[in-house]
Amino acid sequence: MTPTPDLDSLIRQAAAIRASGVLGRSGLTQRLFDYLVECARQGKSPKELDIALDALGRGPQFDVGQDALVRVYIHKLRKKLDEFYAGAGKDEDPRIVIPRGEYRLGLATRAAAENDPVASGEIPPGPIRWTKWLGLALGASLLANLLLLFAPWNPSHKSDALEDVRSSSLWAPLLDDALPIYVIAGDYYIFGELDEYQNVRRLIRDFNVNSQMDFEQAVQLDASLADKYQDLNLAYLPTSTAFALRELMPVLAVAGDRVHMVMASDATPDQLKNGHVIYVGYFSGMGTLRQIVFAGSRFSTGSTYDELQDNQTGQRYLSNVGLERGKLKYHDYGYVSSFPGTGGNQVIIVAGTRDLAVMRAAELVTRKPSLTAITDAQPTGSFEALYEVYGFGSTDLDARLLISAPRDADAIWRNDPTSP
Repeated sequence: MTPTPDLDSLIRQAAAIRASGVLGRSGLTQRLFDYLVECARQGKSPKELDIALDALGRGPQFDVGQDALVRVYIHKLRKKLDEFYAGAGKDEDPRIVIPRGEYRLGLATRAAAENDPVASGEIPPGPIRWTKWLGLALGASLLANLLLLFAPWNPSHKSDALEDVRSSSLWAPLLDDALPIYVIAGDYYIFGELDEYQNVRRLIRDFNVNSQMDFEQAVQLDASLADKYQDLNLAYLPTSTAFALRELMPVLAVAGDRVHMVMASDATPDQLKNGHVIYVGYFSGMGTLRQIVFAGSRFSTGSTYDELQDNQTGQRYLSNVGLERGKLKYHDYGYVSSFPGTGGNQVIIVAGTRDLAVMRAAELVTRKPSLTAITDAQPTGSFEALYEVYGFGSTDLDARLLISAPRDADAIWRNDPTSP
């Protein structure tokens, strides 16, 4: 069969799309594209089930009515095509499209492709539009729960105790200027492990993979991982973070829209430079922020993130939560620190080895007596404090201040290999 001029153009552009690298390293996206190109060669318009079985490696039990996988990957491919024609292929006319309501490759003029929100990848096709409404519903539900969670602390409600906390040397630098305040929650990036049919078999947490960027770099180093693992754009937060935020947000309420919530896996260096930063969570959830937190500190993490070591004395502080089966009484370690950033901003760390330590640390910095004990001992505003938290079951019983010490603020930011 002699290729038609249109088919010649499609095959030529398909080769250019592959060579551009726009398809990335996702084995499934490349496989889907190659499959659709071959169908175009044969003049075949594949069905959704054909794509699931022949291109995406699904088994005969795959149910197109219950699983939107094909529609999701068709949408992803539309976005990849859109990206190509916005860059390297910007002068191509006509250009490859996936027509509305179909699963085949076709050609359309540039004007027609740009005016079709489905073919251009701007919105998913009809069968999966419900995800938009689900997202809105989940967002509304989350907003309602947050409003309920923080309702008792409306900014107009100014108790003397809360005002004393806000005027302390810890919080006043953040609340008395106009810089943005980034509340960074220690989260855990997770990705999916795929079975032989490319179904997500289980979720994986790898301490060496803490963001989508880390995942993409891992796949670039070992392309075989693309068929074993899949980025699901998922992360989880320990429950203690929510309770800790319940303590912290009332203090920050007067800052209004200057307060921004950020996940640690999404935090950027610009935020550390251009705004105040408050980290809340486990030591293990800090991500790249950990390098800054422990620069110029007398502490460092031990062999696990359940352990801190005092580099001055050699003393090790190891949480025994979960180490002994059935044990209800335990001790944990909470950590509070404050130091200046590089742009006239301030960094506050509210962290712990496990849940109750994080929650108690948040309570300590939002209660006048415990906060005064810290700020009176370290009036310079650059300090770190370690607490031992005693718990029974899921309740923290008490906290004891073990160490309160000034921090070497200069050592935090200078590139000094001799710093702890």
